[in-house]
Amino acid sequence: MRILVVNVNTTQSITDTIGEQAAGAASPGTEIVPLTPAFGAESVEGNYESYLAAVAVMEAVRAYPEPFDAVIQAGYGEHGREGLQELLDVPVVDITEAAASTAQFLGRTYSVVTSLDRTVPLIEERLHAAGLSARCASVRASGLAVLDLERDESAAVEAIVEQAAQAVEADRAEVICLGCGGMSGLTERVVERTGVPVVDGVSAAVTIAESLVRLGLTTSKVRTYAPPRPKRILNWPPQAR
Repeated sequence: MRILVVNVNTTQSITDTIGEQAAGAASPGTEIVPLTPAFGAESVEGNYESYLAAVAVMEAVRAYPEPFDAVIQAGYGEHGREGLQELLDVPVVDITEAAASTAQFLGRTYSVVTSLDRTVPLIEERLHAAGLSARCASVRASGLAVLDLERDESAAVEAIVEQAAQAVEADRAEVICLGCGGMSGLTERVVERTGVPVVDGVSAAVTIAESLVRLGLTTSKVRTYAPPRPKRILNWPPQAR
């Protein structure tokens, strides 16, 4: 089984971190292929960057030359999963939805701890669109930019752990979801501080994708995710200036 794990930003070190987390969660015999988009922002922290990333991720998948069995979109609260599902027959799993759906097996309510406050509405909207918001106690921002997670790991861990603890104590969350692909690897430290289950979206997405492939399930093409209608698309891909 081969699963493409596509970072939504163009920072290779984050792709590497995501790839390592995915490989650690994969079963024997599953090949994890991390992909970095050919264009886009170095980090995705707003609507413009998210829509740009959606196109970049689709193009990265379209350009991959070998067969694959599933795709994971490794961006929290980002746009584009629906477009991938139109393009592909294989299962497509978004880490936002994978983490939230997994959390609901583990407790009555869950909270998401993410990066900047400006990303909170994007995550809330993605959870609502996926039908996963009813049991979400809160989406909390650590105040850290995505790239801060690499620049000062100790400060990043403390900020994330503090918000996770507040979610459990003040918001009555029973499960924590790490709300950024770059937070992969922080699970154990948040568990130690909060005492509740902590879900990493990348790991959850790998497990869900593997299960869907083993069950022989594919994306429905009846209506919503029917293939794009054949038509002329002008000036695409755009020429570099």
